[in-house]
Amino acid sequence: MTVTVGLRPEQLVPEQLVDPGLHATGDPHEVWRWMRAHAPVHHHEPGDLPAFWSLTRYTDIRSVYRDPGTFSSARGVLLRPVAMGEDPGGGTTLALTDPPRHKALRGLMADWFSTRAVRELEGYMRDAIRAVLARAVEQGTCDFVHDVAGRVSLYVIGRILGVPPEDHEDLFQWTNEAFLAHTSLAAHHRFMAYFVDLMDQRLEHPTDDLVTSLVHGTIDGEPLTEEEILLNCENLVGATENGRLALAGGMLALLEHPGELRRLREDRSLLPGAGEEILRWTSSATHSMRTVTTPTVIRGQRIEAGERVVVWVPSGNRDEEIFDHADRFDIGRAPNRHIALAAGEHFCIGSTLARAEMRILLTEILDSVGRIELNGPVVRLRSIHVAGPESIPLYIAAR
Repeated sequence: MTVTVGLRPEQLVPEQLVDPGLHATGDPHEVWRWMRAHAPVHHHEPGDLPAFWSLTRYTDIRSVYRDPGTFSSARGVLLRPVAMGEDPGGGTTLALTDPPRHKALRGLMADWFSTRAVRELEGYMRDAIRAVLARAVEQGTCDFVHDVAGRVSLYVIGRILGVPPEDHEDLFQWTNEAFLAHTSLAAHHRFMAYFVDLMDQRLEHPTDDLVTSLVHGTIDGEPLTEEEILLNCENLVGATENGRLALAGGMLALLEHPGELRRLREDRSLLPGAGEEILRWTSSATHSMRTVTTPTVIRGQRIEAGERVVVWVPSGNRDEEIFDHADRFDIGRAPNRHIALAAGEHFCIGSTLARAEMRILLTEILDSVGRIELNGPVVRLRSIHVAGPESIPLYIAAR
């Protein structure tokens, strides 16, 4: 399908949402806007992807997130081609489990993402951000996605997991290879072999890190299997793609809205609100899927047990019924009850970390960077799973 910008109303077809080209070169928000008004609950027939129901309204999306009993994550949370079968991590990882297993698994990890843990990490985050910014300033140009946002997100999760600093760059390269190829990290042999070795080391020599917590943790008196540990490590590292896209998308939003960047330079008290608006505006997780466990009704439409429901998060975060001037980027927006980090049982375990990374990165840019402007065309990802820039070439200079 060839996607063009500025589609006429008769060209707005919900089936376009599963075309990666729309998300790369078109405007999916045009489709979502039409669907919120005309088809907020829409059935997609099977093809390369399985049949599913689309939800585009904020209240419906939030209700799905908050009802894991009816809307299960255990059979997968992303649309996958039928030929690939169901997600192999189903029922195993934090993202692909339901209560009570989800709560127990989350309990093994939660301390590493708590407010206290993030506060203790802030010094490390600040040093890492200063280092990547200094390198970019020294070069005079950079790809903000790869050189800044990607490294920051990866280095921080590496630190939490217990990956030694000297291995961070290898981890960064492996994740980049997987992200650019749109393949799972679980299929990257060097990545998985590395974590097998790290897991074995922590089994013999426990240290103060998350891999140690997983290796020595138990649920209902039983230790996690090797597969569970590996897939959860893969899941946590894979989630840095959302982190990098939020950071990079935030920088792009400020460059595209220079008035808002000027507001932020003049009033640092807007930093927390700017972070929340960036999360709403970028909505890096494009969709999340659930499987219905018992017949339910949404806006008068009966959905049967076993059917799939897909919530389009960016659409919910632009819902006119919830957000005034929803299509305006406003760092002073209040209230801002976005759902970029999900809700309910599956509210993002790294939410406090994500907000801290955003705040520190913006602060360091405001403090140390003078000139920052685009140095070429922005390339957007061809993906229905995650949204945001694949490349942001920049000129960058010190203050």
